[in-house]
Amino acid sequence: MIETITTEKKPIKLWLKEIDGDTLTQAKNLANLPFLFHHVAIMADAHVGYGMPIGGVAATEGVVIPNAVGVDIGCGVCALQTSLSALEKTQIKKLLQAIRQTIPLGFQHHKKPQPGGRMPEFGRGQTEKELPVVAREYESGVLQLGTLGGGNHFIELQQGDDGLLWIMIHSGSRNIGYQVAKHYNRLAADHNKAHGAIVPGKWQLDYLPLDSEQGQRYLGEMHYCVQFAAANRRAMLGRVREILLDIEPSMTFSTPFDVAHNYAAREQHFGREVLVHRKGATRAAADEIGLIPGSQGSVSYIVRGLGNPESFFSCSHGAGRKLGRKQAQRELDLQTEIGRLERQGILHSLRHKRDLEEAAGAYKDITQVINNQRDLVAVITTLQPLAVVKG
Repeated sequence: MIETITTEKKPIKLWLKEIDGDTLTQAKNLANLPFLFHHVAIMADAHVGYGMPIGGVAATEGVVIPNAVGVDIGCGVCALQTSLSALEKTQIKKLLQAIRQTIPLGFQHHKKPQPGGRMPEFGRGQTEKELPVVAREYESGVLQLGTLGGGNHFIELQQGDDGLLWIMIHSGSRNIGYQVAKHYNRLAADHNKAHGAIVPGKWQLDYLPLDSEQGQRYLGEMHYCVQFAAANRRAMLGRVREILLDIEPSMTFSTPFDVAHNYAAREQHFGREVLVHRKGATRAAADEIGLIPGSQGSVSYIVRGLGNPESFFSCSHGAGRKLGRKQAQRELDLQTEIGRLERQGILHSLRHKRDLEEAAGAYKDITQVINNQRDLVAVITTLQPLAVVKG
């Protein structure tokens, strides 16, 4: 931990040396919530989000805050180790081409249900009435299963310092998660206004009581979206495996890792059962495996959690942005960013000025982010990018 701020109702514990004013204001808003438990934890990759910083961890008692989970519920990362130590550049280009042809990117969806893709089942006793948004979006979700999405989502071929090639995928719950988040954040705002607006509306931290029907429905639908996001990554990973086997039939694969970094979960901390909201934060309990991707021009990491209670057993979810999307498009130079990637021999996704929002220069130094959280995680494997497909 770098610093503790004690000026608010609850402490704010920081794992970064510099924090911008907007992100700090959001952290202070969290620290002044009447139902916040113990303290706020701000991870090393933190930057401003809607209501709660991305890279923030907050535990509450008695309520859930939809905006403290975010709109891409269940967004996370999976990683798969292969048995190969290398591929020829022509083989890598063939891999990228096949990925782009078979995995829809951005706003694109499949035109028909895909073989091997399986939607999560409703939980025991759950009905369409108890999961109304999921039920409404289910059929379109079938066509979204196995699609990457846009923004900072990616599929990446990596060279591990273990001498083997890895596949890493970062994606989330697509439109089904967005619709759930939007629906319940609106209900939370209505609840907050109807009960005296104890949380200022401008904070964007409206809440639902856990003992209310709406609060329980949100938890059920959120949990489904976490499962959908994992199934989505699993479907894409299965397709990439098929492509790799077409290229090199003798290849074998490890059991994949998969971790989410946008969700809320009931956990025990400091002697109490609380609801831990992780928004752009990875759980890092003792010996738990975590995945921390960098930008498309920097290394990623597989880590082992150290179970630090001060972070609510959490760590960063990535490098974290240092420039907003529009800011990156204005301030970064396209040829400079392309040159940075090509000097490293990375087959990349920078083509146009609009792509600069996902350039390496838009992100923090992942090495510094890792160094700032050495009390939270230990690095197991370092992964160097070889080729990247962006949404």
